[in-house]
Amino acid sequence: MSDASEVLSWFGHASVSVENKEGKKFYFIDPFDIKRPPDKKSDAIFITHSHYDHWSPNDIRKLLRPDTVVVATNGCQNLNLPSNAFMILGPDRIVTVAGIRAKTVPAYNVKPDRLNYHPKENKWVGYILEIGEYRIYHAGDTDFIPEMKNLTDIDVALLPIGGTYTMDVKEAIQAANAINAKVTIPIHYRRLLGDKAKAAEDEFKAGVKGKVEILRELS
Repeated sequence: MSDASEVLSWFGHASVSVENKEGKKFYFIDPFDIKRPPDKKSDAIFITHSHYDHWSPNDIRKLLRPDTVVVATNGCQNLNLPSNAFMILGPDRIVTVAGIRAKTVPAYNVKPDRLNYHPKENKWVGYILEIGEYRIYHAGDTDFIPEMKNLTDIDVALLPIGGTYTMDVKEAIQAANAINAKVTIPIHYRRLLGDKAKAAEDEFKAGVKGKVEILRELS
């Protein structure tokens, strides 16, 4: 994958949109604080967990069209959508949604000072989305966990590096090198790190063995 920005857009924090190569399908992960909504509405919206900065009903509504499917997790409430347009998933599930294959991956904290924020028993997730020729992994809010070592053939890995309730840069470097995606993109850090964000990007790029791409933040 030469340029992830061809199909991915970053709207800040953990909010990422993915467009298939033909531009006919549009998907969104964890929309939050979307100041300039994209022109296209989403075929499907994927939510990693129920914290307010990932499960944001107001932002989800900006992206809905009549046939949008919302895939969410424990703690997320249906937004008065039809039953066939809203599903709750836990880890290690595989579903076909809006023309793509989606696999859920566990997402949780293992560091003692973070255990209460994303406990494993909450069954929150990241996603591997198979969109066209690409396998795109959005890790959700997580530490570097053993399950990451079993991920294979990932084209793009979107990893949190901010260190607030998630991996910090050093941990994310370990995760990135274990996953060994063709392209790794840091997320969930700029609004957390402020003027230290550029230094975090540089450290991440220096530590990851493969290609790292920094996406321009759209909102």
